Amino acid sequence: MLVLIGPIVLVYGPVEGVTLAVLLAVIASAMALPSAWRDIDWVRALWLLGAGLVAAPFGALLARLLPEPALLFAIAAMAIIALLGPRASGPAAAALRGRRGAIAAGAIAGFMHSSSGLSGPALAAYAIADHWEQRRFAASAQVIFLGYGATSVLLRGLPDTPAWEVLVLGVCTAIGIIGGSVLTRVVPVPLARAVMLWCASIGALVVLVRAVVAVAQ
Repeated sequence: MLVLIGPIVLVYGPVEGVTLAVLLAVIASAMALPSAWRDIDWVRALWLLGAGLVAAPFGALLARLLPEPALLFAIAAMAIIALLGPRASGPAAAALRGRRGAIAAGAIAGFMHSSSGLSGPALAAYAIADHWEQRRFAASAQVIFLGYGATSVLLRGLPDTPAWEVLVLGVCTAIGIIGGSVLTRVVPVPLARAVMLWCASIGALVVLVRAVVAVAQ
């Protein structure tokens, strides 16, 4: 989602773009869930999911109330925060441990998912702070993303984009998930993570520039 949100918001705008992004995230999570099922940590996943579902309506409300330039600024800011979130340390990291940390991280993630489509890094910050084993976290994240995504679609509604175009985007998302699964076997993890973060950073910067241009017009 970090990589997707910048380009799709630029092409479709902040409202329609995020609506499309959360729908595509549901497709991606649904495809990844079967292979991840046996590794899901249900206790942590349900705390994160429950807190996020409570906060999601407030994020969707924010997206409806803000004018387009302000929403572009909000999405860019959330993208930047999302990129920095997993690096949290000190008191911030301490606040993201245990059950209270799961509730806090889940609420932030759910709010951000329904308003901007960006929930993963808040969850990643919790996983790092709480020393959550990577394989269990990655598996659990799929059921959390699926829950957040389905709720966000219900709150935001379906996109206004023509059905054939949504179908093409969905197929491309599915192909990307399959291709990513293949590439993980041959591409070093540090390289893949670095490329992802660079692409996401560029996307966030471009959205921020578009927000400045929208205000100037």
